[in-house]
Amino acid sequence: MQIIKNYRHIFLALTLILFTTNIAKSTEECFEGTSRAIFKFNMALDDIVFEPLAKGYNKLPSPIKAGTSNFTSNIGTLLSIPNNVLQGNFTQLGHSIGSFALNTTVGVFGILNPAEKIGLKPNKEDVGQTLGSYGVGPGCYFVLPVLGSTTVRDTFGMLADTFVDPFAHVTIREKELLGSSGNSLDFYSIKATTAVDFRADNDKNFESLEKNSIDLYSSIKSIYIQDRENKIKNSIKDEDDWGNLNN
Repeated sequence: MQIIKNYRHIFLALTLILFTTNIAKSTEECFEGTSRAIFKFNMALDDIVFEPLAKGYNKLPSPIKAGTSNFTSNIGTLLSIPNNVLQGNFTQLGHSIGSFALNTTVGVFGILNPAEKIGLKPNKEDVGQTLGSYGVGPGCYFVLPVLGSTTVRDTFGMLADTFVDPFAHVTIREKELLGSSGNSLDFYSIKATTAVDFRADNDKNFESLEKNSIDLYSSIKSIYIQDRENKIKNSIKDEDDWGNLNN
């Protein structure tokens, strides 16, 4: 299929770029002073915007919260499909396609999540994880405004996600796919809702971490790096008290 060939061409180009820049296997710090300043900005933004939204979201009735989480998670499954192909993980590809198809139809766009009830539970895969599965090291760690923790590899991955994600294809790129189309507002609305949902699910964890961490910046960095490594390895540790740390 032409679309798969296009995905492979993108990955070959990205992998070449990442390897030729001599990315180290270990995660080192890049621009720590700048990253710490951006981290402080992000924490202030969290205090002003995301924490109040998360607390308000947690007051919603459980069925509404669960339905919203299921809906955004179902859309997120679309990004896993091309990445499963690129990783050659056809078992997970079956889970991803089956889960999305069943949840979108019988599950009313994913709100009811019947796929999980019959044992379909796809791993969430993105381009950064796929590059990691190819042996590409993370490169240096740094912090982005609003988006938070990342590495060189995962930053390349986030950019590439917008090319391989079918949802991004029909929204921010405004292309029609299987009769579906959208716009940039749809894309960013879903991303914002996903971020609030994650923040709400982990509200107590964030409070505990802020209270007990000697250096919150270092703690968040450690959690992020370990979470990404677990995702690349498809480790069962991926399912921890922090839920899914997605970019």
